[in-house]
Amino acid sequence: MRIIKVIFVILKFIASDLAQAADPINSSTFGSVAIDGYDTVAYWTENKAVEGTKKFTYVWKDVKWRFVSEANMNLFKADPGKYIPQYGGYCAWAMSDGKRASVDGDAWTMHEGKLYLNYNKSVMKEWRADKETFIPQADDWYPKVVDLQAIAC
Repeated sequence: MRIIKVIFVILKFIASDLAQAADPINSSTFGSVAIDGYDTVAYWTENKAVEGTKKFTYVWKDVKWRFVSEANMNLFKADPGKYIPQYGGYCAWAMSDGKRASVDGDAWTMHEGKLYLNYNKSVMKEWRADKETFIPQADDWYPKVVDLQAIAC
Protein backbone atom coordinates (compact mmCIF):
# COMPACT_ATOMS: atom_id res chain seq x y z
CA MET A 1 0.00 0.00 0.00
CA ARG A 2 2.88 2.36 0.80
CA ILE A 3 4.28 1.87 -2.72
CA ILE A 4 0.96 2.90 -4.23
CA LYS A 5 0.98 6.11 -2.17
CA VAL A 6 4.53 6.89 -3.28
CA ILE A 7 3.60 6.30 -6.92
CA PHE A 8 0.54 8.51 -6.51
CA VAL A 9 2.63 11.35 -5.05
CA ILE A 10 5.18 11.06 -7.88
CA LEU A 11 2.45 11.08 -10.54
CA LYS A 12 0.78 14.08 -8.90
CA PHE A 13 4.11 15.95 -8.91
CA ILE A 14 4.70 15.13 -12.60
CA ALA A 15 1.17 16.16 -13.55
CA SER A 16 1.45 19.50 -11.75
CA ASP A 17 4.77 20.18 -13.47
CA LEU A 18 3.28 19.42 -16.89
CA ALA A 19 0.29 21.66 -16.18
CA GLN A 20 2.51 24.71 -15.78
CA ALA A 21 2.80 26.76 -18.94
CA ALA A 22 6.23 27.10 -20.49
CA ASP A 23 8.18 30.29 -20.96
CA PRO A 24 6.75 32.24 -23.90
CA ILE A 25 10.20 32.79 -25.40
CA ASN A 26 12.47 29.95 -26.40
CA SER A 27 15.83 30.57 -24.77
CA SER A 28 18.92 28.58 -23.87
CA THR A 29 18.92 26.72 -20.58
CA PHE A 30 22.23 28.28 -19.59
CA GLY A 31 22.40 32.02 -20.06
CA SER A 32 18.81 32.62 -21.21
CA VAL A 33 19.79 33.63 -24.74
CA ALA A 34 16.95 33.89 -27.25
CA ILE A 35 17.05 31.92 -30.50
CA ASP A 36 20.53 30.54 -29.86
CA GLY A 37 22.08 33.99 -30.13
CA TYR A 38 20.93 34.74 -33.67
CA ASP A 39 20.13 38.38 -34.44
CA THR A 40 16.35 38.42 -34.93
CA VAL A 41 16.50 41.82 -36.67
CA ALA A 42 19.02 40.58 -39.26
CA TYR A 43 16.40 38.29 -40.79
CA TRP A 44 14.66 41.49 -41.92
CA THR A 45 17.61 43.81 -42.54
CA GLU A 46 20.00 41.31 -44.16
CA ASN A 47 17.55 38.63 -45.26
CA LYS A 48 19.72 35.95 -43.71
CA ALA A 49 20.54 34.26 -40.44
CA VAL A 50 23.38 36.02 -38.63
CA GLU A 51 24.69 35.27 -35.16
CA GLY A 52 24.72 38.23 -32.81
CA THR A 53 27.52 39.11 -30.40
CA LYS A 54 27.73 39.51 -26.65
CA LYS A 55 28.77 43.13 -27.24
CA PHE A 56 25.28 43.97 -28.49
CA THR A 57 23.02 42.25 -25.98
CA TYR A 58 19.67 43.58 -24.84
CA VAL A 59 17.52 41.98 -22.15
CA TRP A 60 13.83 41.93 -23.00
CA LYS A 61 11.24 39.85 -21.12
CA ASP A 62 14.03 38.34 -18.97
CA VAL A 63 15.77 36.91 -22.05
CA LYS A 64 19.02 38.07 -23.67
CA TRP A 65 18.69 39.02 -27.33
CA ARG A 66 21.94 39.32 -29.29
CA PHE A 67 22.57 41.51 -32.31
CA VAL A 68 25.30 42.09 -34.86
CA SER A 69 25.21 45.86 -34.45
CA GLU A 70 24.00 48.66 -32.25
CA ALA A 71 21.68 49.70 -35.08
CA ASN A 72 19.92 46.33 -35.06
CA MET A 73 19.73 46.37 -31.29
CA ASN A 74 18.11 49.83 -31.39
CA LEU A 75 15.57 48.67 -34.00
CA PHE A 76 14.60 45.84 -31.67
CA LYS A 77 14.39 48.11 -28.63
CA ALA A 78 12.05 50.44 -30.54
CA ASP A 79 9.62 47.67 -31.55
CA PRO A 80 10.33 44.18 -30.14
CA GLY A 81 6.94 42.87 -31.23
CA LYS A 82 7.87 43.47 -34.85
CA TYR A 83 11.02 41.38 -34.66
CA ILE A 84 10.38 38.48 -32.29
CA PRO A 85 9.86 35.24 -34.18
CA GLN A 86 6.46 33.61 -34.15
CA TYR A 87 5.73 31.31 -31.22
CA GLY A 88 8.45 33.00 -29.19
CA GLY A 89 11.13 31.34 -31.29
CA TYR A 90 9.99 27.76 -30.74
CA CYS A 91 9.93 25.52 -33.80
CA ALA A 92 6.85 26.48 -35.85
CA TRP A 93 6.35 22.93 -37.13
CA ALA A 94 6.50 21.40 -33.64
CA MET A 95 4.16 24.07 -32.29
CA SER A 96 1.59 23.08 -34.92
CA ASP A 97 1.36 19.79 -33.01
CA GLY A 98 1.28 21.43 -29.58
CA LYS A 99 4.92 20.72 -28.84
CA ARG A 100 7.87 22.93 -28.02
CA ALA A 101 11.18 22.33 -29.75
CA SER A 102 14.39 24.29 -30.02
CA VAL A 103 15.47 25.77 -33.33
CA ASP A 104 18.36 26.11 -35.72
CA GLY A 105 18.74 29.79 -36.60
CA ASP A 106 19.59 28.79 -40.17
CA ALA A 107 16.21 27.04 -40.57
CA TRP A 108 13.88 29.99 -41.07
CA THR A 109 11.11 31.35 -43.25
CA MET A 110 9.73 34.83 -43.72
CA HIS A 111 6.02 34.59 -44.55
CA GLU A 112 3.59 37.49 -44.76
CA GLY A 113 5.92 39.72 -42.74
CA LYS A 114 6.45 37.20 -39.95
CA LEU A 115 9.51 35.18 -38.98
CA TYR A 116 9.12 31.45 -38.43
CA LEU A 117 11.94 29.27 -37.12
CA ASN A 118 12.30 25.49 -37.33
CA TYR A 119 14.20 22.73 -35.56
CA ASN A 120 16.45 22.06 -38.56
CA LYS A 121 16.50 22.44 -42.34
CA SER A 122 14.80 19.10 -42.93
CA VAL A 123 11.87 20.11 -40.72
CA MET A 124 11.90 23.55 -42.38
CA LYS A 125 11.33 21.94 -45.80
CA GLU A 126 8.39 19.94 -44.48
CA TRP A 127 6.97 23.00 -42.76
CA ARG A 128 7.34 25.18 -45.86
CA ALA A 129 5.56 22.58 -47.99
CA ASP A 130 2.36 22.91 -45.93
CA LYS A 131 2.77 26.10 -43.90
CA GLU A 132 -0.76 27.26 -44.75
CA THR A 133 -2.04 24.28 -42.74
CA PHE A 134 0.58 24.42 -40.00
CA ILE A 135 0.33 28.14 -39.18
CA PRO A 136 -3.31 28.13 -37.96
CA GLN A 137 -2.62 24.97 -35.98
CA ALA A 138 0.44 26.54 -34.31
CA ASP A 139 -1.48 29.78 -33.73
CA ASP A 140 -4.07 27.73 -31.86
CA TRP A 141 -1.55 25.73 -29.80
CA TYR A 142 0.90 28.47 -28.81
CA PRO A 143 -1.31 30.18 -26.18
CA LYS A 144 -2.15 26.78 -24.71
CA VAL A 145 1.46 25.68 -24.13
CA VAL A 146 3.08 28.92 -22.97
CA ASP A 147 2.39 31.67 -20.46
CA LEU A 148 1.49 34.59 -22.72
CA GLN A 149 1.07 36.91 -19.73
CA ALA A 150 4.86 37.03 -19.54
CA ILE A 151 5.28 38.27 -23.12
CA ALA A 152 2.58 40.95 -23.34
CA CYS A 153 4.14 43.95 -25.05
